[in-house]
Formats: sequence, C-alpha cells, structure tokens
Amino acid sequence: MAEQYQVSGDSAAEISASIETGVLRGFWVAGSALPSVRVLAGSLHVSPATVAKAYQDLRQRGVIETEGRRGTRVRSRPAVAVRRSALHAPIPSGLRDLSTGEPDLRLLPPLAPALAAAAAGETPPQGYASAVTMPELADAARPRLLAEGVPVSGAEIVVTSGALDSIERVFNAHLRPGDTVAIEDPGWAALIDLLAALGLRAAPVSVDEHGPDPDSLAAALGSGARAVVVTVRAQNPTGAAVSADRARRLRDLLSGFPGVLVVEDDHAAELAEREPHCIGPVTGSWAFVRSASKPFGPDLRIAVLAGDETTVARVAGRMRIGMGWVSTVLQRMLLWLWRDPEVTAIVGLAAETYGRRRRALRDALRAEGVEVGGDTGINVWVPVPDETHAIAVLRDRGWAVAPGALFRVGSPPGIRITISTLDTDEAPELARAVASAVHPATMAPPMR
Repeated sequence: MAEQYQVSGDSAAEISASIETGVLRGFWVAGSALPSVRVLAGSLHVSPATVAKAYQDLRQRGVIETEGRRGTRVRSRPAVAVRRSALHAPIPSGLRDLSTGEPDLRLLPPLAPALAAAAAGETPPQGYASAVTMPELADAARPRLLAEGVPVSGAEIVVTSGALDSIERVFNAHLRPGDTVAIEDPGWAALIDLLAALGLRAAPVSVDEHGPDPDSLAAALGSGARAVVVTVRAQNPTGAAVSADRARRLRDLLSGFPGVLVVEDDHAAELAEREPHCIGPVTGSWAFVRSASKPFGPDLRIAVLAGDETTVARVAGRMRIGMGWVSTVLQRMLLWLWRDPEVTAIVGLAAETYGRRRRALRDALRAEGVEVGGDTGINVWVPVPDETHAIAVLRDRGWAVAPGALFRVGSPPGIRITISTLDTDEAPELARAVASAVHPATMAPPMR
C-alpha cells in the first residue's frame, strides 16, 4: 500500500471510492500493486467479501485489473482522470525514446492551411438542427474507400471523433456489460482498456503477420463472443496486415455467425503501404473505421465510420443526444486535406519513410538472429523471454521501448518498438541491443 495514502471505509462503496481517490490523486501510479483482499480487509476491520466487492466494482469500471500471481494492480490507463505523471513514467534523459506509438511529428502535413481554408469556406455557420455529417465529406469518403477495395457502396457513413470513439460507439450500439469481444492478442492497448471500462470481456485471438488466426478466432466465437475487432493493416503492436487469403478464411468463418458484430479498424489509413483486405460485411452488423490521426496528426480528432444501416443509425442517433456532431470545421479541414495534392504528397513521403525505417530495423534484427514478423505500420513487435529484463537491458544501452504487458491478454512476453522516428543508420545499433536482450548470453557491455 502507498505509504502516503491509506484506504478508508466500512462498506464496499466507501472502500472503492477511497481507492479511486488514491488513483485519481496519483498516490498509486499505473501498475502499482494493491494489497490483497485479506490484507486490506484486516487493516480496515471489514470482511474479505466487502473488499472483494469493492475490487470487483473497480475492475468493472476499468480502474484496476487482476493478473493472477501478480495480484491486483492499477491499470496502465485507468478509466479515471488521474494526474499525468501517474500514467507516464518519465523517460530518463539521454535515452532514445521509441516507446510512444506516435507518428513522427516532423512528417505530418501542416494543419494551419486546412484550418484557414475551412474557416474561409463558403459553408454558412451551422446551427444545432443542421450540423451533422457533411454530405460532401461522406461523398468524398465513399470513392476513396471503394478505390482501396473497402466495400462501402451500399454502406451508411457517419463521422466520429477518432477510431476509439467510433469503436466505443459501435460497442454501445450493440453490446451490454458482460458481453465478450474477440480481440487480437497482442493488440491495441487502448482497446483492451476500453473493454475493461465498458464492462466487456476480452477473448484473446492470436495474431500472426497475416492477421488474426482463424482457429483462434473460431475458439473465441465458439465460447460465445458477440463481437470481433480486426485491424486490417498496420496492427498495433505487431505490424500485421490481413492478407487476401486470411480475409477469405475469416469471412468464411464469420459467415457461420450472422449475429456477431464485426468491427474493422483501419487506423493507419493513408500511411499504410498496401491496400486493406476487408472481411465485412459478412454478418448482420458491420463497421469499418478509418481515422485521420496517424496520417494527418493526432490532434485531428476525426474518423469516418462506414457500416450497415442499423449500426450507423444507432451511432448517429446516440451522438445526436450527446455531443451532437463532430465540428464541421474539422470535417471541412479533413475534406481540404484529402483534396490538396501537396498534402497527399507529404503523406505519401511519410509512408515511404516509415517503410524504410521499419524494413531497416527488421532486416537488422534478422541479421542478429532475432526473428520478427509484420511489415506495416510504425511499430515492431519482438518476442522476448522476460520483458522486465529486456527493457532494463535496452535502457542500459540507451533505448526506451514499451513493455509488451500493455498489449497482451494471454500471449507470450514481448516488447514494442516504435520506428516512426528511428533513422535507418540507427537500426544496426538498436538491433544489437535488442539481440543482447533476447539472447542474454550474447549481452555486450552497456554503451557509455
């Protein structure tokens, strides 16, 4: 238990609130261990059942998690607005930070011209009754998606505030707490956290360089999964992309489960170096999400969601009685960015640059005897025997990477390396450091 903070309360609700306050104020940082049920019950002089109920409430709301022998811990991103320092451990000075998962800000197109163009457009100011998804943006999105083979000719389109916002809204439109969602493992950390925050259960599906494994997905569906999320390309953290053959096999499998919701995530969008191979629509409920954040900038919180009529209608209807709509200023900005040939060239150059950096590291790792898969996106996943040891070794040699535990449900240990800012001439040195972490017997002295 944190020395500066003591849990209090006589009831499960009071204990839960006290622990949440400690997380909120940063007395327990992300990953901090909480006392066992019996230890906390003894210190508070309440029954173990009371503490267990408090912990259950916090787990269902995505504040804490239980990890077998590791006990109960604060989630990496608990569903409560905590102090930023409690979420992100500072990277020591002098380390090369490859842990972020973010694009290279130097490769993003400038947004000021798009904002100026959106503000100076001829579109009149929008009122509460008229502000919705702009028809001209939907009309522009449809051919862009169709040109890449995304089957949206008969789909409805709505604009949301980013990929995760889209996925959350689709979940809320179809699922209820306690439902099971099949997700890639390892997979997107934010999605794992979202499931916890919504009270949904994760059914892990193993993933290789061609996408989700059909046999693993079949097992998840057989166990009662009501939804599945598939990253069509640039999978985070592995860099996997669904191949044409894998898409066909997954389509055949899912056709036997017409009641399952299928969500396809295309977060990399224009940055991906290959066209997406889609699975849906093959069941009664389907959504395809394309975000603008990776190619155009994380601060451009906007995504296009295409799907079946019922799904999109539920998402748009719920938005109408909540946030209302995504600002038409942002919508006009995205439309301008799509239409500007200079922006298209900038995004294309970024995609080529990421490809060179990723291939440089992948080839260097393989030269050191470290096998890695996946050839899309801005991240590389490296299986390791021990994550803590691997991260410590890399830090000693000047590199900061992300621990695989953030992205895993039940898959083996690994580390995620973000290549977005990695210069190609840095790849051999990094590969040698990774090899020393993967194969401890070959460890060289730390770099000074």
